[in-house]
Amino acid sequence: MTFIGEIFVGEVLNKPVLDPSGEEIGRVKDLLVSIGEPFPQVTSLIIKRKKRELIVPWDSINIFNRKVISSRIFKEELKEYLTSEIDILIGRDILDKQIVDINGVKVVRVNDIRLGEFDEKPCLVAVDIGMRGILRRLGLERRGEGIGMAIGYPLKHNLIGWNYIQPIEPRLTRLTLTIPRKSVATLHPADIAHIISQVSMKDRAVLFDSLDLDTAAEALPELEPDVQTSIINQMGKEQASDLLEQMSPDEAADIIGDLSPEKAKEILELMEEEDAENVQELLSHDEDTAGGLMTTEYIAYHSGLSVGDTIERFKRDASDIDTVYYIYILDEEERLIGVISLRDLLLSNTDSLLSEVMTRKVKTITPETDQKQVAKIISKYNLVSLPVVDEHNRLLGVVTIDDVINIFMPKRKKPRV
Repeated sequence: MTFIGEIFVGEVLNKPVLDPSGEEIGRVKDLLVSIGEPFPQVTSLIIKRKKRELIVPWDSINIFNRKVISSRIFKEELKEYLTSEIDILIGRDILDKQIVDINGVKVVRVNDIRLGEFDEKPCLVAVDIGMRGILRRLGLERRGEGIGMAIGYPLKHNLIGWNYIQPIEPRLTRLTLTIPRKSVATLHPADIAHIISQVSMKDRAVLFDSLDLDTAAEALPELEPDVQTSIINQMGKEQASDLLEQMSPDEAADIIGDLSPEKAKEILELMEEEDAENVQELLSHDEDTAGGLMTTEYIAYHSGLSVGDTIERFKRDASDIDTVYYIYILDEEERLIGVISLRDLLLSNTDSLLSEVMTRKVKTITPETDQKQVAKIISKYNLVSLPVVDEHNRLLGVVTIDDVINIFMPKRKKPRV
């Protein structure tokens, strides 16, 4: 048996299967496959004869192409196919399922499957995600080609090789496919979130679970609050606590604040004590105030530290903080007395003390400051972060420009699922 040119599943579905005498024994309903490396292998045809489903083992196939499918056995030798959830069927489990197009950063559907030979075995070698696949299954591919040529837009092939695809579940039933995890991890967190938002609700948790912890922690804050809540609720409490510990306290607080009190309590109890305390502190403030916007991750040193020692300490301390714009300067009573930008710090004499090079006029806000007022101050004074202090001028946290931008950015439209 040999393939003649490229063969797509859409070209053989519902095609008659002939016995050695040329008599039709049924029509192709589906193809049974087994998972293998590097490609899944077709092991049998499932054919329909009247109201019965019969199985034709691949080693019984004599000719297989888009025009003729014939077997070496007669209808009397065929065995009935008993439907099994363990089996993987191309039509039932792969066609019309979703995959990630990593180049287009979008979720697309499997419109058809290209078959080919590997080690003289019939295999699934590529998926067709383009219009050709749809037209082919409708029997309109040639007509589509003609129309495309007539209007100057030839119908293009849009294939993704199977070797670039891996299932995110061990089996292919209820399939969502994705490019391998290492490739997804190279995407921007916002792009990963965009992809997750496009899949159905039931698949989001599975797709999210395929990400490594660091990538997941960066992507989760980019999702809409209802999607975040849904994903966390479907996780085990240990997994959720590990994930939220990887995030900045303000981002973790935003997510935990949307959970049910019971779920939030479970997660907080499993988090590291310091992380949980930071989150609980942020949750105590109204979300539309500076206290609700701020993060407790910042760099602050005492004024008697030299610039050289400050730089060395900064190299160690900043590795655990997502964003650092300024170093805040404290007196012996832990009160905020000054600030220095990273640029000014690096340009200062390494023997100078922070008290000698810092800016003493520091704009501050309180936890109760309204978020709109916070935005006005940051805009007016061209700041990238703004310290939040208590009544004794002790530093509680900082509001960054990123937080302010998020307030006024238009909400993303919810995807249809």
